[in-house]
Amino acid sequence: MTTHSMNETTILTGGRRLLRLALRLDAVVTGVNGLAYLALAGPLHDLLGLGTGTGRAIGAFLLLYAAAVWIVSLPVEPRRLAVSAVIETNLLWVVLSLTAVVTGWLSLTTVGSVWAILQAGTVGAFAALQFAARRRA
Repeated sequence: MTTHSMNETTILTGGRRLLRLALRLDAVVTGVNGLAYLALAGPLHDLLGLGTGTGRAIGAFLLLYAAAVWIVSLPVEPRRLAVSAVIETNLLWVVLSLTAVVTGWLSLTTVGSVWAILQAGTVGAFAALQFAARRRA
């Protein structure tokens, strides 16, 4: 009986830890990405085809989003609704990124399209990891 309780406690604790780690990793990667979009809006325009104003707006959004995700990760047991919002926002980013590539919405260069697809994959992986960790927690 004690072994079962310890295993259950370990799984719950490990799930919470994994969830917090997944959220924090997402926040750090997103924040660095946001800083890059803000600081390098001009060069990114040439490389990715992303307008400087659009790049700066995306950068500002990503910095705010990164801060929000970090805040969600702070409690020992992150709030389920807040984690769901992060997962859903990440999935929305994936859909919008792929839509931008398929429709030509942002007039991305080939490098920009590849970058958007790579970002979509990374953000999708964060969403999947967060979803799995939330289930374990």
